[in-house]
Amino acid sequence: MPSLFDPITIGAITCPNRIFMAPLTRGRATREHVPTELMKTYYTQRASAGLIITEATGMSRQGLGWPYAPGIWTVEQMEAWKPITEAVHEAGGRIFCQLWHMGRTVHPSFLDGEKPVSASATTAPHKAHTYEGRQPYEEARALALDEIPDLLGDYARAAGFAIAAGFDGVQLHAANGYLIDQFLRDGSNFRDDDYGGSIENRIRLLRQTTQAIADVVGPERTAVRLSPNGGSQGVNDSDPEPLFVAAAEALAEIDIAFLELREPGPEGTFGKGQVDPIAAAIRKVFTAPLVLNSDYRGDTAEAAIAEERADAITFGRPFISNPDLVQRLAEGAELVPDDRATWYSQGPEGYIDYPALARAAA
Repeated sequence: MPSLFDPITIGAITCPNRIFMAPLTRGRATREHVPTELMKTYYTQRASAGLIITEATGMSRQGLGWPYAPGIWTVEQMEAWKPITEAVHEAGGRIFCQLWHMGRTVHPSFLDGEKPVSASATTAPHKAHTYEGRQPYEEARALALDEIPDLLGDYARAAGFAIAAGFDGVQLHAANGYLIDQFLRDGSNFRDDDYGGSIENRIRLLRQTTQAIADVVGPERTAVRLSPNGGSQGVNDSDPEPLFVAAAEALAEIDIAFLELREPGPEGTFGKGQVDPIAAAIRKVFTAPLVLNSDYRGDTAEAAIAEERADAITFGRPFISNPDLVQRLAEGAELVPDDRATWYSQGPEGYIDYPALARAAA
C-alpha cells in the first residue's frame, strides 16, 4: 500500500515523496516580469517537496496580466530563472515551470490597450488585478484561426526556455478559467469552427498545445493541470464529466508525465465543488501518475494515496506558511497559518519569513 512519504517516478524524474507544492501566484517578480533573488530564497526553502510546481508563469506578453508575476518568454526572464532552479537542485529539490496564458482575464492595461484573446468574444466577471488597482474586465476578442500556430509557437518557445533555465519539466496551465479552459468549456466557447462545438473540437487546442510542448521538452517532462469540478472565473461546462474524461484520454495518448486535477470537494474551504468529483472517472482512462489538489490535510492526503485514488497530492496554501511542510506532516506537527494580506504583496514579509519547524520549536 503506497504512502504519502514513498518515492514516486513521474516521467523523467523520481520524487522522494508524494507531497508536491502546488502552483501559487505570489507577485514577487519585477514589473517587467523578471524573477528576483527573493524568489530564489522562497523556492529553495521549499525544496523538500517531492516536486515544486512554480507559480503560474507567463508564456507570452499577450498571455500575462497579473502584477509582478514572472514570465519566461524573454532571454532576460529565462536567465533570471537559472539561479532559482540551480539553488533548488543544490538543496535536493525538483522543479517544474507552469506555463500560463490568462486569455480573457488579461486586462488591456497589460497589453498597451489591445484587447485580450479568448475562445469567443466574452467578458470575465468581477475585476482584474492591475498596477492601477482593481479594474473591470473588458470584452475579449475571439482568437482567430490563423493566430493559433503563433500561439502554439509561443508555448513551444517558452517550454524550451524553461528547460534552458534548468527546470526539470513544464506544466501546462489548462485550468481555473484561463485560456485553455476557456476553449474547453461550452460556457465560454461559442465557436463554430474546428475549435468549438463538439467535445472533440473543444479539446483540440489542449491537445495541440500539450503536443507542442512535448515535442520540445519530451512527453516525459510534460504535465498538465485541469480543474474539472464546476466553474472558475465565469468559465463552466454544462456536462463536465465526458468533456474532462475525453481531455484525459487525449493527454494519455501523448503520454505525459502526470496530470494534476484541482478539484475541490463539497466541503472545500477555498472554492467549493459544484458537481461530484470527476477524478475517479479520469483515473480509469489516465494510467500515468494522477495528482490531486485542493483542501487536503495530511490525513486526507494519506488516505487518497493509500486508497490509490491519487499518486501524489499538491498542497497550496500550507506551503505558503510552512516551507518545511513535508517534515511537519511526517511528524504530525502543527501547521503555521498563512497571512492572506501578504499573498500578493511585494517584499519578504509573508513570503520568506515563515519559520521552519526547528526554529519555531526553539
